Amino acid sequence: MNRPGPAVRWAGRLLCWTLGVAMLAAATEAVLSPDAAWWQTAWPVPWYLVPAWALLWAALRAWEKHRQGHGRPTDEDVPADYDQAA
Repeated sequence: MNRPGPAVRWAGRLLCWTLGVAMLAAATEAVLSPDAAWWQTAWPVPWYLVPAWALLWAALRAWEKHRQGHGRPTDEDVPADYDQAA
């Protein structure tokens, strides 16, 4: 099993937490409608960050897979005992 590297895991966690904060901010905006002047600028910021973190995660993951050589298995990768019928 190939676990993602630390950079990919970090980027994935950052993406998930930012998405969670964005949903919480949207719910706060919908339910409470805060009147603070800074709130109107602040609440959509996490939504702007989500695509950036998603692109970062996707790029890191693709680079990691490319570096590890993930591709179609060759005949040498298949164990010999797989040739036998059950």
